[in-house]
Amino acid sequence: MFIQDPKIVIFRILLIFLGILLVYLGAKSVLEPLIMIPMGFGMSAVNAGVLFMSATQVGNLFIDPMVTDTDKLMNIMQIDFLQPIYTFTFSNGLIACLVFMGIGVICDIGMVLAHPFIGMFIAMCAELGTVATFPIARLLGLTNGEAAAVSIIGGADGPMVLFTSLTLAKDLFVPITIVAYLYLSLTYGGYPFLIRLMIPKSLRGKVIINKNKNISKISSKEKLIFAVIANVLLCLLFPVAAPLFLSFFIGIAIRESGLDKYAKLIEDVFLYGATFFLGLMLGVLCDAQTILNPKILLLLLLGMLALLLSGIGGIIGGYLVYFFTKGNFNPVVGIAGVSCVPTTAKVSQKEVSKVNKMSFVLEYALSANICGVITTAILTGIYITIISHM
Repeated sequence: MFIQDPKIVIFRILLIFLGILLVYLGAKSVLEPLIMIPMGFGMSAVNAGVLFMSATQVGNLFIDPMVTDTDKLMNIMQIDFLQPIYTFTFSNGLIACLVFMGIGVICDIGMVLAHPFIGMFIAMCAELGTVATFPIARLLGLTNGEAAAVSIIGGADGPMVLFTSLTLAKDLFVPITIVAYLYLSLTYGGYPFLIRLMIPKSLRGKVIINKNKNISKISSKEKLIFAVIANVLLCLLFPVAAPLFLSFFIGIAIRESGLDKYAKLIEDVFLYGATFFLGLMLGVLCDAQTILNPKILLLLLLGMLALLLSGIGGIIGGYLVYFFTKGNFNPVVGIAGVSCVPTTAKVSQKEVSKVNKMSFVLEYALSANICGVITTAILTGIYITIISHM
């Protein structure tokens, strides 16, 4: 440990304590425990488990994310215990697709079909950070690919950030993805303050008079038809994001087809298994030498800016719907357009319930939440398509 550069030693020690803190905050549910507990353990272990790899080289037996030479990679896969998982599921985006499949299984697309225009409008407004952060990142010196990858953090969808950064900014995908998942967990704590700042208490308790009583009449057949058509259409329009669309909509199709064994497999094994290894892998990738990059501070600031702007955009969208409906809407729903499923939807309902326990906005919030997943995937496809040809 202490034969390295003093800066790296200090940074390793800080990361060890940060990992312990993440485990504690995850266990207390201050941050998202499904990600933070394995991430904290991985972060503390990789920075503590330093050994001599050779007479002059220091490293660990966890993973080497920067290996590209085929012969060297085959050798490392026989030594580093997480290298096979990283190579075959993480670096190719498979783990992101597995998470997306799980999200599809737990999403009720009926909410979108019941309130399609409201949900999609709010979701588009909530992409403000995803769009506005890009030119700012370019002005601050990031390349087109790096700027696009960090901008997608504004969509608050971890798999999308992972997929975009792997495609457009491989050199920075480790710190970008780590920053994204750290901030996504902070939406639990940060967005409630943004809601209280932008929306007065009198509006936060607003009861929406639901004039559409047909949500219970939307059949599984209709939901299945929507999933099939939307999948084909979006794959045609944005083929670079087709793996994500396929994963999401096949999850919905399995849910609506009543394939309970598949649904149980995807939710209990794929989703939670992928989430566990995603958190663990992110922690292990937090090796001091890997993330001790001068661009880290810039990524931290841009990630925070992207999520802040998206939250503001979503709330503005909620206000616009409030005015369009002549007051028959709760603008707090706007925060759910930021597609951290189902976190932001639950945040919106929780903030509303604190003011008025008789106000239920979760139905509208879930519509905006699921639409946010779709709009973020579309923007991911647009960024990858345009920038890959520049």
